[in-house]
Amino acid sequence: MTEVSAVIPAQQAPGDSAVSAVSAVSAVSVSAVSAVSAAAGVRGFAAWPVEGSPKKEGKALRRRVPRAAHAGFTPDAGRPDAVTAVEESNRGRLPELTPIRVGRMAATPFAFLRGSAGLMAYDLARTPMTGIGAQICGDAHAANFGLYGDARGSLVIDLNDFDETAHGPWEWDLKRLAASLVLAGREAGADEDTCRAAAHDAVGAYRRTMRLLAKLPVLDAWNAIADEELVSHADAHDLLGTLDRVSEKARANTSGRFAAKSTEVVDGGGRRFVDAPPVLRRVPDAEAAAVVSALETYLTTLSEDRLPLIARYAVHDVAFRVVGTGSVGTRSYVVLLLDHRGEPLVLQVKEARPSALLPHLATSGHTVPNVDHEGRRVVLGQKSMQVVSDFLLGWTSVDGRPFQVRQFRNRKGSVDPAALAADQIDDYGRMTGALLARAHSHSADPRLIAGYCGKNEELDEAIASFALLYADRTEADHADLVAAVRAGRTAAELGV
Repeated sequence: MTEVSAVIPAQQAPGDSAVSAVSAVSAVSVSAVSAVSAAAGVRGFAAWPVEGSPKKEGKALRRRVPRAAHAGFTPDAGRPDAVTAVEESNRGRLPELTPIRVGRMAATPFAFLRGSAGLMAYDLARTPMTGIGAQICGDAHAANFGLYGDARGSLVIDLNDFDETAHGPWEWDLKRLAASLVLAGREAGADEDTCRAAAHDAVGAYRRTMRLLAKLPVLDAWNAIADEELVSHADAHDLLGTLDRVSEKARANTSGRFAAKSTEVVDGGGRRFVDAPPVLRRVPDAEAAAVVSALETYLTTLSEDRLPLIARYAVHDVAFRVVGTGSVGTRSYVVLLLDHRGEPLVLQVKEARPSALLPHLATSGHTVPNVDHEGRRVVLGQKSMQVVSDFLLGWTSVDGRPFQVRQFRNRKGSVDPAALAADQIDDYGRMTGALLARAHSHSADPRLIAGYCGKNEELDEAIASFALLYADRTEADHADLVAAVRAGRTAAELGV
């Protein structure tokens, strides 16, 4: 820009000549910048002038992968049986906890789906795909959406589980969501038409939201569908009462409440965790010290403006806490921090295993990423997909194992889709479909996906049909697991 500014006259006459001179400079500036951009591009920016049409490119993909092709599902001959898949997914987990995981998966077909992201990834890698990649959740079932608090304590609703996140086919998330809605609906006692409608409406909301985002200016699209607009956008008004109740519970779901229930006062005014087996247990001093030591590395992954906040808390105790269905058996700790008034902040230090999708991405034709730290993968994937993320997200390693770190009980709340009334499950489907589209649009051009999805309901119908077929397959897988438990082939601890 130094060379461009050199053409500015030393003196300008007042009036039109000054305006003309400024106009000439502007023209030269724009021309020079455009020439650079057109010749070589500027790394990290789009090229100008715009070439091609992502919408047309997406539409053209229909010739290679018709939208109706997404309707089918037939397990291939090499598919692992359900029990083998569960046993394989237990490798590397703490063996004393895997019976709890199996017991939770054996509870219902929907619970089985929640714990079998890897098995479904195997199946999805053998279904039609457009080749459009996005940062995907990898486990976008209907129970992995929910409320959480932002930095100011306001509630946000979005995807909220990213253990399996990876760059992969956007269709995988959408199909997993649709199938999970059918299973949740069946568990809730909804008839088959209602379950199909929930899957159909989730895909329709995804498609319409992506079309909306494709039409907006980029910055508006990035932050679109604010939470206060979500219910109206998704036409989910029947959910309002349920969301209000979940929000009320979420506001009370804080570190303070957890600490009040799970800790006791010790000499000197501090607190420590109290054993509550099998979910919460104290750990040996050496194990606790390793976790605390790892927090120093965690601090280097935070934005520097967070450090003065963390510096006002002292570490008081560490305990082991069993986590949700898919993660049971992984190493997960809660760390109790107290400020000068004794008010708590609890961090969760959770083991980050390789994504269950990883072995299947190459089969799908997508590049298998080179991951240098699994905790970093989870955190960056989460930040990529959410509009607002936990401002204390970070990562570290404990005894050589990768972990993610986040706030625990950060006003989290969730809707249990299997407990919804029949007239609410399709509303919930539309809401989650819209949220999923927004999340995908942060890493994939919404114009490209919208071009493929189109205006009519062909894709909605196709994936709804897939969802019913996959729900049937999951019910059969679940039955196989239950039979293995009853036969004593697989150990399970039920009701935990």
